[in-house]
Amino acid sequence: MFEFIRSHRRWMQFILLILIVPSFFLVGIQGYDSFMSREPELATVAGQPISRAEFDQAHRNQLDQFRQRLGAQFDPAVIDTPALREGLLNQLINQRLLANVAADNRFSVSDETLRNTIAAIPEVQDNGRFSPERYRQVLAAQGMSPTSFEAGLRRDLAIARVLEPVGESARAPAEVVAAVESALTQARTVQLRNFSAADFRSQVTVNPADIQAWYDANKQQLQVPEQVQVQYLVLDEAAATQGVQVKDEDLASYYEQNKNRFGQPERRRASHIFIELPSGEDARKAARAKAEDIAKQAAADPAKFAELAAKNSQDAGSAAKGGDLGWIVPGAQPGPLDKAIFGLAQNQVSGVVESPFGLHIVKVTEISPGAVKPLAEVKDQITAEVRKQIAAQRFSEMASQLNKQVYDQRDSLQPAADAVGLKLRTASGVTREGLLPADKAGPGSAADSPDAALLDNPRVRQVLFSPDVLREKQNSGVIELAPDTMLAVRVASVEPAHVPPLDKVSEVIRAKLLDERSAEAAKNAGEAALAAAKADPAATPEGFGPAISVTRQNPQDLSRPVLDAVMRLPSATLPAFTGVQSGVDYTLVRLEKVEAGKSDAADMERLAQQLSGAWGQAENEALIRMLRQQYEVNVTPAAADVIRGDQAQAAG
Repeated sequence: MFEFIRSHRRWMQFILLILIVPSFFLVGIQGYDSFMSREPELATVAGQPISRAEFDQAHRNQLDQFRQRLGAQFDPAVIDTPALREGLLNQLINQRLLANVAADNRFSVSDETLRNTIAAIPEVQDNGRFSPERYRQVLAAQGMSPTSFEAGLRRDLAIARVLEPVGESARAPAEVVAAVESALTQARTVQLRNFSAADFRSQVTVNPADIQAWYDANKQQLQVPEQVQVQYLVLDEAAATQGVQVKDEDLASYYEQNKNRFGQPERRRASHIFIELPSGEDARKAARAKAEDIAKQAAADPAKFAELAAKNSQDAGSAAKGGDLGWIVPGAQPGPLDKAIFGLAQNQVSGVVESPFGLHIVKVTEISPGAVKPLAEVKDQITAEVRKQIAAQRFSEMASQLNKQVYDQRDSLQPAADAVGLKLRTASGVTREGLLPADKAGPGSAADSPDAALLDNPRVRQVLFSPDVLREKQNSGVIELAPDTMLAVRVASVEPAHVPPLDKVSEVIRAKLLDERSAEAAKNAGEAALAAAKADPAATPEGFGPAISVTRQNPQDLSRPVLDAVMRLPSATLPAFTGVQSGVDYTLVRLEKVEAGKSDAADMERLAQQLSGAWGQAENEALIRMLRQQYEVNVTPAAADVIRGDQAQAAG
């Protein structure tokens, strides 16, 4: 056949031409080109497209940032929501929109502004000042050149100028600030009467027919999601330390090598007379001659050392104290000075000692000998440290062995457990979204396990429900959750999503219905009492608690629904009454008095600034909505698929 094609090449080219050319007439050349090369468009701004590729890149970057920030707790199923994807698309649209506005209005940024902005970035500063060397290093680490970074920053600063004047000029009206201040500081004196659902529980009944009816109507609420029973191995510090024995000779060796850590080194209290070494050869000679003369005087009569220091030392800090430098440990002073201090006897005076600072004459005034704790006193500490060192080495060896063993026999973790010396553990009730409560998971519940936090880790659940592990029942690879914690998992069995039979959930349904009916009875009683109170507001209140004064800043332990009801209650006629459902209970409110509060000038200024910031944000959003209309922003139907997550997300 291939020989026929080679022999009749021209005929074959003609046949292919006949097959291909009609497709251009059927779909059009433009459509064919679009099919072959164009990216799906998610939105257009002034006719300029935002492509699916642009969105995917931004989406990957965003998820990478979340992954770095959250570490082991990163769960794409929780983070990567439709709301997040919609927000990201709007962010891309707004960036393109503001870039167009900046370009059309010729917004620019001066070189001086660009330099000042870069110099203010903490990452490129050294001791609070801009460092060109650090600037280049930081950019190189990001794979950027100064030219590309500065061009991008200049563009971003120009875009920021579109909204900057709006935010800076926004001021919340004085009447708005006053109204909010009044709402925050106003004090209301109230009495409360609580109708607790628990008090009505004995008055309501639930029969088997009620339970059956609720079960038939609400099976979806009872559905238990797909769950797995897990076999797993945990390699952590405890596993690596188990059975580690520390020999006495190892303790003794460690003690000898680290003696300086188990006591206090020798300390010496010293004084000095300091003479500066000026520049210039003649001046230096004069300074040294002066120092040698003082050293002779001090050596001749050490008792006068403090007097000589006060008179001659050019170290103002110590001269006033007779040259005293305080207690000094080995290595605390520059080499020559340290050597001199620890080479003298008590009350002995040195000759002239030169250090990087200048010339010194030194006297040792006190010596505190070093003391080392005996081995018996620090044995427990050393044992723990040596055990930890051995465990660290053993952990590394066990981790290497575990990595190898989980792949050697993929259908069981037992050989790996035996080879590494770990206990094979089992837990049930692990779902894609988390751990089932113990009453739903049954015996061996992961939620009740000491390893619950490990099994509920998003990375572990993601591995458990991957195709190889879930369907093929193969061992996972080693999952590193922390530098000292590793897991290997395997699905022992899968229980599909199901609705439990009625006999398994009847008591749960009974309790739920009792709760609902008790709450309804409490509400009915509360509403009856509310109607009676409104009918005769002057009557002596019965069943109410003592009067309390509440504000929005001091709610006095009131729940949020009750506090909101108290603060919204009209106060034209007092006493005033209202009722509110607070959880399963019902609370009746009697408002007795309203008093205006007052903030000081500083609080009012802070409130005005906060409200002005919110006001500016609202104006920015209004401006963006107007600009979207002006620049004809259009979101295509393809965006809805991306927001819903119907198409595979590259970073998910």
